[in-house]
Amino acid sequence: MVQRPDAILIAGPTASGKSKLAVEEALRFDGEIVNTDSMQVYPVLNVLTARPVADDLKRVPHHLYATAELDTPYSVARWLQDAEIVAEDIWSRNRIPVFVGGTGLYFRGLENGIAETPEIPPEIRRDIRLQLEQFGSEKLHQELSLLDPEGAVGLKVGDGHRIARALEVISATKQPLAHFQNLPHSRPILMGKSTRKTVLMPERKLLHLRINHRTDWMIENGAVDEVKALLQLKLPTEATVLKAIGVPQLGNFLHGKLSLNQATEQTKAATRQYAKRQATWFNGQFDDSWNFYTGN
Repeated sequence: MVQRPDAILIAGPTASGKSKLAVEEALRFDGEIVNTDSMQVYPVLNVLTARPVADDLKRVPHHLYATAELDTPYSVARWLQDAEIVAEDIWSRNRIPVFVGGTGLYFRGLENGIAETPEIPPEIRRDIRLQLEQFGSEKLHQELSLLDPEGAVGLKVGDGHRIARALEVISATKQPLAHFQNLPHSRPILMGKSTRKTVLMPERKLLHLRINHRTDWMIENGAVDEVKALLQLKLPTEATVLKAIGVPQLGNFLHGKLSLNQATEQTKAATRQYAKRQATWFNGQFDDSWNFYTGN
């Protein structure tokens, strides 16, 4: 008989079958599911982010889905604060949290804690994100090289998001991001807990087939209407939810720049690329305490 763990962690690239396994594990071990995906914290995009379906929500309690504000940055630190509250509540009822999702940094924070980084004033964030849009990542990388040469060396010129983040921190605090990363980390939520950890890694051809089928299903079941509703909210251009895969592509369809077929194919391609980055991250960052499962 398998020993009952204190927590279950299920990671993997998009469309790898995480949600199905999470429900099975939650039912098996008397658990409750905790979202561990950075896009599923936002409302509106129920279909496009593959949020759990109604039948699964009825079978097992789910937490931290659609709880973030659309126009407010939702950091790893914020998620860890929310996840700790949820986990402690689940444990207090003698049940097990089942953390499931595709955001590697959330899992790393659960196990290792994170360095406390400062809150960035909204006006600084808006200004730098606007510069990124107007001038591109190469220009911002050059600026970062002047302000934080060591930090710039560790960033690829095309990694606009991380370059912008480094500039935000140094603009707000006059300290490089590495200064805060080297500070003592917060206490890990799972410290002292027994865990059951699985990474789903389907064979690439199978994963691509699942991505293609799921994207087609999303288009047929309201993804376009979701993006239309999202764009009508007129969120700030730097809002994280606007970067969800499918939003830029279907937005271009809604603005007449692409046909629906072109937008769909571009969404599939972007999803495949994202899945590859996720798989690379998990392979490189997770140690042998994780069970890598490559079956179907």
